[in-house]
Amino acid sequence: MIRITADSLEEAYTKASSELNHSVVDLDIEVLQAPSKGLFGLFKKPAIISAIVKGSNKTPQTTLNPILKEIEEGIQDLLTNSCFNIALTDLKIEEETVHIKLDGEDAALMIGKEGYRYKALSYILHNWIKIKYNKNISLEIAEFLKNQTIMIEEYLNSIKERIDESGKAQTKPLDGILVKLALEKLRASYPDKYVAIRTIRDGRKIVIVNEYRKDT
Repeated sequence: MIRITADSLEEAYTKASSELNHSVVDLDIEVLQAPSKGLFGLFKKPAIISAIVKGSNKTPQTTLNPILKEIEEGIQDLLTNSCFNIALTDLKIEEETVHIKLDGEDAALMIGKEGYRYKALSYILHNWIKIKYNKNISLEIAEFLKNQTIMIEEYLNSIKERIDESGKAQTKPLDGILVKLALEKLRASYPDKYVAIRTIRDGRKIVIVNEYRKDT
């Protein structure tokens, strides 16, 4: 099963046919969101469909998993009532994490300056899904998370060198998702050390690594 986002249903059908290498008549297609031109260029919505070759044994994960179906419906309602032209392009559960991917022409606006809207949306989705379904989330908007992860991994190389040499180090002040990513990466690399977020004098946050102390 694939999910297609396009400006029109006709374009979405054509893309599905091309990606699955079958005629449209050979596909089972579900319209997840009908396109809308909006008003004066605002609130425009793309067409979103899911498609699968007829007779295929690959059943959509949302059909197999009622929890995922509920999450999909909730996210669709949230996006429909937003002012951004952005769509849910992928949704799946792996182990105990719900992976959510959004994309569209307003992706940059949804992320916001320095990722502040991304952080707010991630917080909302995390609280909803964690409380109701006891699962974590991974939110990706137009590869924002991927790019932030690459950036923090490159930065942490020098931090890891200092830790390996002296046994301790701290990051520079980090904003938004970078704090969380740095914490996760350093805890994974140094499971036997104390790794935590510390708020410094101006309210910004750093990640510290040192020898484990229960009273720290």
